[in-house]
Amino acid sequence: MARVNSPAELDRLRKGFLSKRDPDKPCIAICAGIGCLGLGSDRLIGALEEEIKKQFLEAKVDIRVTGCHGFCEKGPLVVIYPEEICYFGVTPEDVPEIISQTVVEKKVIDRLVYTDPNTGEKAVHQSEIPFYRNQTRLLIGNNTRINPKRIDDYLAIGGYSALAKALFEMSAEQVLGEIKKANLRGRGGGGFSAGSKWETARNAPAEEKYVIVNGHEGEPGAFMDRALLTGNPHEVLEGLIIGAYAVGSHQGFIYIRHDTPQLRENMEVALAQAEEYGLLGENILGSGFNFNVEVHLDIGIFVSGESSALMRSIEGKAPEPRPKYIRTSVSGIWEKPSVLNNVETWANVPQIISKGSAWYSGIGTERSKGTKLISLSGNICNTGVVEVPMGTSLREIVYDMGGGIPDGKKLKAVHFGGPMGGSIPESLIDTPLDFDALTKLGAPMGAGGMLVMDEDTCMVDVARYFLDFLAGESCGKCVPCREGIRQMLKILTNITEGKGREGDIQLLEELAEVAGGASLCALGRSAPNPFLSTLRYFRDEYEAHITGKRCPALSCKEQAHT
Repeated sequence: MARVNSPAELDRLRKGFLSKRDPDKPCIAICAGIGCLGLGSDRLIGALEEEIKKQFLEAKVDIRVTGCHGFCEKGPLVVIYPEEICYFGVTPEDVPEIISQTVVEKKVIDRLVYTDPNTGEKAVHQSEIPFYRNQTRLLIGNNTRINPKRIDDYLAIGGYSALAKALFEMSAEQVLGEIKKANLRGRGGGGFSAGSKWETARNAPAEEKYVIVNGHEGEPGAFMDRALLTGNPHEVLEGLIIGAYAVGSHQGFIYIRHDTPQLRENMEVALAQAEEYGLLGENILGSGFNFNVEVHLDIGIFVSGESSALMRSIEGKAPEPRPKYIRTSVSGIWEKPSVLNNVETWANVPQIISKGSAWYSGIGTERSKGTKLISLSGNICNTGVVEVPMGTSLREIVYDMGGGIPDGKKLKAVHFGGPMGGSIPESLIDTPLDFDALTKLGAPMGAGGMLVMDEDTCMVDVARYFLDFLAGESCGKCVPCREGIRQMLKILTNITEGKGREGDIQLLEELAEVAGGASLCALGRSAPNPFLSTLRYFRDEYEAHITGKRCPALSCKEQAHT
């Protein structure tokens, strides 16, 4: 690799990559996201390499090992370019036929393409498949087009052009202004204005400032950040560097879970390649701007994803939350101004700088702009990662992309925000995907994990499940959280086991008020949310468990099923 010292050199390098690529040359893109790896895509990759070698096609066919394609339900996934033929559930046994029939003879193998379960109709191309057709894949759409371990692939699709524009055509204040005008809100849970957070850190009186990618994603049922960061690490890194320039930071951190070796490897490769090209480190692109990044691993506890706990962890201390009398954007890591945004938030930055705030703010709703990645799981036909414009109705996500509820069951509720989120009943399924609209309903969007529940789900047990998770994940530092959650869990467990008593609901409400109002950090303050939302919309189920000693969903084993 040769170091790039100017935007002109970067452009020449990009054109050089493109000139060497034959757009008509067959390329087989294989999903090596975590889901597909679990379904055997590593064996599939080996079989493809062996078959291509066997047929002496090494010079005529490319293999591209990519990140997550999104449609996890149908893995392992393969896309064959330039025709963009999509194959699902591919096995090593299918490889000889794929090479001889599709790659060589240009014939489609019907059994491997998408088949509509209702009509039986076949769909060959991504644009024809309902799961993809109804999305707007601005962030994750390039996952099928790049190998995350090859920076050349990212550069070839225009990667780092936004960074060059920011460093050479815009002042730091102008970059900050574009982010504010775009009204980019943090995708990590709170939906706080990214521009306002950056501005606070920029204006804070300190020479040292830090920027951090929160890639912890410990929320059960959330996997969109992992899919994005593993599949396109440079998109996130480019956003981080631009943010550092705007804030005036020269040191960044990427905080990820210790149990994601593929993510760690892809990120460290991306950092090394970016530094070799002069896109990271000293004198980036010859601009005089210096910026370095370190990968930091968590110790495996949920609370370490909380902002102040995460920053303590980076300092080498126990990841315990601290009182936020002062914002972390003023006093964060080592008491220096620190900007923390999640993976998806940083990934939005390059496209805002490239295409402008006016373009970005034209997508979404009045107060929630852009697209949103959603992890779709639970009682749903099509699990996976979807990306839709803000304002898309939950109904569209469940039925148009998710394919509806399997086995002819009825939709009962959708749950957002994991253990600190809330549930929305089927009667409100036309609610738009919007930070404020969901918060008003008691189900804050969180990072974007969407759990779909059918008629056989007991909503009391849902609240118990999430409280059980949080009881084990609380750091135990403050009494309202530590003891409040455990007492709520004990009462909910008794209710699901047929031991509920009159007055339990009132007691739960009182405990929720104390934990929600007096806990030190967001974990304790938000822990009552699953209970409060299920009580709000499914109070009759609580009363049936307590007074009638029965579970309406026929789910709780200790309850009468009548």
